[in-house]
Amino acid sequence: MLNYVDLMIASFIALISTFILTFGVRKFAFRFNFVDFPNQRKIHKHVTPRIGGLGIFLGAALGLLYLQPEHIHLTGISLGALVIVITGLLDDRLDIRPIIKLTGQLVAASFLISSGLIIEKVTLPFFGMIELGAFSVLITFLWVVGITNAINLIDGLDGLASGVSTIALSSMFVMALIDLQIFAAFLCVVLIGANLGFLYHNFYPAKIYMGDTGSNFLGYMIAVISMLGLFKNIALFSFVIPVIVLAIPIFDTLFAILRRASNKQGIMMADNKHIHYQLLDAGFSHRQTVLIIYGFSFIFGVLAIVFTEASFLVSALVTLFVLFLIHILAELAGVVLGGRRPVVDGILNILGIRTDESEEDHFNE
Repeated sequence: MLNYVDLMIASFIALISTFILTFGVRKFAFRFNFVDFPNQRKIHKHVTPRIGGLGIFLGAALGLLYLQPEHIHLTGISLGALVIVITGLLDDRLDIRPIIKLTGQLVAASFLISSGLIIEKVTLPFFGMIELGAFSVLITFLWVVGITNAINLIDGLDGLASGVSTIALSSMFVMALIDLQIFAAFLCVVLIGANLGFLYHNFYPAKIYMGDTGSNFLGYMIAVISMLGLFKNIALFSFVIPVIVLAIPIFDTLFAILRRASNKQGIMMADNKHIHYQLLDAGFSHRQTVLIIYGFSFIFGVLAIVFTEASFLVSALVTLFVLFLIHILAELAGVVLGGRRPVVDGILNILGIRTDESEEDHFNE
């Protein structure tokens, strides 16, 4: 039986624990050189600690400890999370090679698969439920690694990854309650609390970054929750539901791959052409850019919830709206129409915002 009071208490424990622990994590980061240095690609101008994700991990763990859930996959999920956090800490300190990070992510995913947590089937319109069979393990690896890295890639502005993750987790929480996926709801609620506790330290101007420790942990856990809940949903378009919830990080990642491939760059090569940077170039301030992406994430989250209960006609209409929003994101990322942005520029003109210059130097905010 789901006890909503316990959920609120667990979320508060995660929130206050993360809030308090992050002060100590910040001091630890400075002392042992877990810091992020400014460079030409980055916006910040000062050396900033970057293992705030350790506070998120510990806060969420304390919240979950209060709930004391029992679940067949709990051990596998926990071991995978530990591997992800350790890999993130190593990267935040040593800037390890991408292949080592990928190895850590694959090891974490292997713990899930060993515990039996696998994407075994999806539901598609006109085709019904499709058993993945021999492809289940491969799809599971791709999903976990893909979402883990997608959250990592949007962690480019203060409060962005934490806020987008919180919105996605909130949507997942609602859907978990609707489907009575209790364990998924437990994981959502402690991660939401931990994220909000950390956001105090991370919102612009950030005193600490979550680093790969945090972004990889959040990406991993979001992938896990979607496997526990969203892929288990038997509704029409169920495969599309987690994609809608995570539309911002997923499509920003896909656009980055397309952009780098078309420019003959390595797909792992970092750049400053992500959606959030494009919004900055359009003249929005740092804080406005983050809030705009929050707004997009919220809309996608609501649409995903609608999807779970919608008729075929409503689902089709929602799909069209989702595609329209994705086109806007694609224009912002510069991967369609040869870099032209007729829809985005039209919206900006309606709002009275000029695209050829900015009223302020947002990079120096």
